[in-house]
Amino acid sequence: MNTFKTKGVCSSRIDFEVEQGKVQSVKFVGGCAGNTQGVARLIEGMDKDEAIARLEGIRCGARQTSCPDQLAKALKECE
Repeated sequence: MNTFKTKGVCSSRIDFEVEQGKVQSVKFVGGCAGNTQGVARLIEGMDKDEAIARLEGIRCGARQTSCPDQLAKALKECE
């Protein structure tokens, strides 16, 4: 299990697993429960690089980032 401390969003961290290049599980701690659960379920089983491409750069209102963007950053750091 990997843990990523988020910055600039309502969630405080993201716990996730990547196996053989596929996102296996994602859990946001904090944030908008419905939205973060939805994002997590949509990308589970998805290729890591595809998930990054889809989520990277998404903004939340006037913020420069969002929970999905933070997840993309977390996945990019994961080997």
